[in-house]
Amino acid sequence: MNELNFLDSLFNNVFGNTKSSVYTAVNSPRVDVKEEDKSYILEMELPGRSENDVNIELDHDNLTISSRNEEKKEDKKDEKKAKYILKERHASRFERRFTLPSDVNSEDITATFKNGILTINMAKKEIAVPKRIAIEAC
Repeated sequence: MNELNFLDSLFNNVFGNTKSSVYTAVNSPRVDVKEEDKSYILEMELPGRSENDVNIELDHDNLTISSRNEEKKEDKKDEKKAKYILKERHASRFERRFTLPSDVNSEDITATFKNGILTINMAKKEIAVPKRIAIEAC
């Protein structure tokens, strides 16, 4: 699979659909994906969240990253008392689903969270070496 096909499948053809691109840009965190010799690395910006706010699931070759960042009850009580002049921060949730390429080793995927960046390291499978098959005379 070449890099272009990988990106198309990884982002589920979001960039070909203007409506989806706008939705992704507004409601979903930004993602960078890079390929190294032995792995793919996905980095997602999640400012204001912690590792406890994020859920990562792998179902066959679909990697789903989701989060629900809910306001605390105390914040809601304070909101009733306070009169906001400007309020840009709010509770939000998202879900991003990525179709992984066939060379990802699903048994060797790790995730770390540091300084608001979720990093998922997906190791590549070992490439099978071509095998010569002997022909027997009958």
